Amino acid sequence: MTEFIFFSGKGGVGKTTMACTTAVRAADSGKRVLIVTTDPASNLSDVFEQPIGHQITPIAAVPNLWAMEIDADRATDEYKDRALAPVRGVFPEAMVAVMEEQMSGPCTVEIAAFDRFTDFLDQPAVDGVRFDVVIFDTAPTGHTLRLIELPFEWSRSIDDAAQGSGQTCIGPVAAIQESKLKYERAIATMRDPEQTRFIFVLQPEATSIKETKRAVGELEKLGITSQEIIINGVLPPEEAVNPLFASRIAMQNGYLSQIERELPLKTQRMYLLDGEVKGVERLRAVAGVLFDHLPVASALNHAAAPTTITETPADTARIFERLLPQADHPRTLFFAGKGGVGKTVASCATAFWLAEQGYKTLLLTTDPAAHLGDVLGVTVGSEVAPVKEVPNLWAANIDPKAAATIYVERILTDARARGRSPEAIQMMEEELNSPCTEEMAAFDRFIECATESDWDVVVFDTAPTGHTLRLLELPLDWSAQLDVKVFASTETATVDDVARQRFERVIDMMRDPNKSTFAFVMYPEATPILEAHRASQELAALGIPTGLVFANYVLPAAACTTPFSRARRAMQEHYLAEIAKRFDVPVVHLPLFPYEIKGLEVLSQLGEQVFKSKQIVS
Repeated sequence: MTEFIFFSGKGGVGKTTMACTTAVRAADSGKRVLIVTTDPASNLSDVFEQPIGHQITPIAAVPNLWAMEIDADRATDEYKDRALAPVRGVFPEAMVAVMEEQMSGPCTVEIAAFDRFTDFLDQPAVDGVRFDVVIFDTAPTGHTLRLIELPFEWSRSIDDAAQGSGQTCIGPVAAIQESKLKYERAIATMRDPEQTRFIFVLQPEATSIKETKRAVGELEKLGITSQEIIINGVLPPEEAVNPLFASRIAMQNGYLSQIERELPLKTQRMYLLDGEVKGVERLRAVAGVLFDHLPVASALNHAAAPTTITETPADTARIFERLLPQADHPRTLFFAGKGGVGKTVASCATAFWLAEQGYKTLLLTTDPAAHLGDVLGVTVGSEVAPVKEVPNLWAANIDPKAAATIYVERILTDARARGRSPEAIQMMEEELNSPCTEEMAAFDRFIECATESDWDVVVFDTAPTGHTLRLLELPLDWSAQLDVKVFASTETATVDDVARQRFERVIDMMRDPNKSTFAFVMYPEATPILEAHRASQELAALGIPTGLVFANYVLPAAACTTPFSRARRAMQEHYLAEIAKRFDVPVVHLPLFPYEIKGLEVLSQLGEQVFKSKQIVS
């Protein structure tokens, strides 16, 4: 019987490293192993240092190990071909074309990736080889929960459509009933503790613990109870001789005790290493510490590093011209990047600093795992409200589910006002009653918040990279999507000109460097840099330039007092140079603090240090 292992957790906690380490160890023991990533911003290729892509690929250096990175676009084409194949020879070509058009939106993209993912749960074999272990390296927690919820939601959606028009935005019900059965089998497999384990990777910090607890509870509601945790990024105790690390070790010890109390699950620990984990031999060294409990020193690889480090000051003008609004129009700042790189900290610190400079600032997020309130240390609700302790600062955490309810009701109310027939209204309700409506509604709500008042600056803390790109591509297709989602089933193809003009203005704003700035946040290691660079190129293809880079967790020169810390700073120096080479934009250094960036007082310290000191470089 095949074993299925899911790795989940907050972005940046090391899910991919732990998943790859587990895969290598299982393959080395003689098991046939497949590792599949469902993260839209996949980095399996980076970790294994070989091309993988959207096909099952053997890992050259590990017999018995195969890998696949699900490509959303290719999965969508494959899904549409399968879903429409049964109706192509039965219905007129024009009708099939309408069905295909109705499957053109982000809705189909989401379900297609999931459909490919469930293939491995349903039939864990390829070319006659049956896998003993299938490992899923998933997207960050909020999106993983959504992925796991999909079979439950789509089964209901397909049933509802079968009672009505017989058409869903993921294809005609008659053609996807087989998929529904597959999803139901996937649900049963995920609930079976004999077959499936969920391993949550977290780090000893508040937001990671909070997100893990939430995810554990959500999975339990779905009947998925076989759960374990890996605590990653624990600082080696020997580094307590370093004052910076001594403070962070004390902080981590408090959180390790909290994890023990509040997450009483089977637990493993993995230490922070002095360099990044790339390549099979490094993965095997990590496996020795994780599974065999070897000393952490066995996995360290102290690089030759300079004993003194200098930091070069720079002219801050180039940074400020991309952060500050111009006299005649406001500025929108988008903070993007891989999960866990510190987007929320960077966006909160920037918004706080801008508000302190006297700019009327709105801070927003649509990330399903929103942490604005955690970082600010104040309550942030779904409606725009002032942060009372900070003059000129407002904030909101856009709830996709709540936004979808308002969004659907607004569309239906408008349709009734236009005189649509009851039959047309019913069809519209069916088409809008799908899980992917939330995504469009969240972006619609962002636009509404950002344009409802005369803000000087709007700071948008986005979801992790792959999901951010999908979100930002939405308005580019929005007019067509309105036709599909709202009007395709009605007696007229009238286009909502007001909505079209509204989103065209948003597109123009995102493309204008005088009005908006896309800032990529990353820490100086290969994976977040590569991911951000790929995303930057995709944005450029949409006509959206990258304006800033925030390099996070940079070790201050004064803190590099041990071989471990100097080795990590030497690694960072290499990648800071790589950032400068790949991104022809100003770079802001965010230093590693001895404690968590949490609360208004600490954010004020960070903003003061970053925006008015030699920490700013270009």
